[in-house]
Amino acid sequence: MSSSQKFIELIKNYDSRIAVVFNKKQFTYRSLYVKIDFYKNVLSKNNISKGQVVLIVSDYSFDSIALFFALSANGSIVIPVTSQKSIEISDRINEAKPEWIFNLREDSLLNIDKNFDVERHDLIKRIQKAQASGLILFSSGSTGKPKAMIHNLDSLLSSYLEKKPRSLNFLVFLMFDHIGGLNTLFNCLAIGSTMTIPENRRPDHICYLIEKYKVNILPSSPTFLNLMLIGKSFEKFDLSSLRMITYGTEAMPESLLLKLKDVLPSIKFIQTFGTSETGIAKTTSKSSISTLLKIDDRDQEYKIVNNELWLRSKTQILGYINHDNVSFTNDGWFKTGDLVEVFDDGYLKIIGRSKEVINVGGEKVLPREIESVI
Repeated sequence: MSSSQKFIELIKNYDSRIAVVFNKKQFTYRSLYVKIDFYKNVLSKNNISKGQVVLIVSDYSFDSIALFFALSANGSIVIPVTSQKSIEISDRINEAKPEWIFNLREDSLLNIDKNFDVERHDLIKRIQKAQASGLILFSSGSTGKPKAMIHNLDSLLSSYLEKKPRSLNFLVFLMFDHIGGLNTLFNCLAIGSTMTIPENRRPDHICYLIEKYKVNILPSSPTFLNLMLIGKSFEKFDLSSLRMITYGTEAMPESLLLKLKDVLPSIKFIQTFGTSETGIAKTTSKSSISTLLKIDDRDQEYKIVNNELWLRSKTQILGYINHDNVSFTNDGWFKTGDLVEVFDDGYLKIIGRSKEVINVGGEKVLPREIESVI
């Protein structure tokens, strides 16, 4: 039995627990399992076979989650795409060349016949040869053409199978096509917790959901937390159920963290760290008012080379299907581009990106230092 199939059996075992809150409705793990089975039948009726590349146009929803796991159990190579822009969706299609497109926004299934005989990239062939499911994620493309990264999805899911059950409610803030958002999805379902999915990502709406559904954990980004502060969203709702806020995807200014802790003194703040290439690492924050962290993950190792953080993990991507692999060394280390300061007690501090260093009169200055002062 593949890791994808084992993961679905894990879902089945949680039975009557609430798995998903979406669109003002609550769905149990049993109903999620039934919906996954429904989509398995859709795949079978349409002859969507193992190893084919399938693109899903959707953000998080009850159906998109079920379809994702039906495809993983089918041994498909899955590409989640959340963009609302037709040009971005077209770019993803042109790069990945899927045989099938599920557009859940339009409730449509499109068969791209012309791609059936496409000469596939060697990394896709490698997934197909292993008879594993695959996952293709795209980088943001903020510094050029988005990179198409391919994971062995079975290998990625296997790292979540041994987690202990917990009754928590997570608000799913990060996106369906983002490694951080998928980490929340996999983690929640592996431990039998509840995922509360927002209809939009406006600060007041997020706080409303926390109050209404007694959310315990909010994964977010420093930018969004700052918007909540500016709009005083924290003051408009009862957030007493909230135990923890995890933050990542970008640097957290220390000044902002201190303000957040002052406004929300009873909430624990934990810095997360990960990359699309290597997955999300287990980390320990020194305290709720510190941006120092340790990487404590048996599946990931790290080293510092010329102040740059390098990672190597058991669940890292096989490579890029539209880009060279210069970010990886021959022995598998990923050069993150993150500059760090190392402290005697083993903690690390992310101080900026290597590409953002500014030379001022011979001195090297990072934008984060200026931002924190401002």
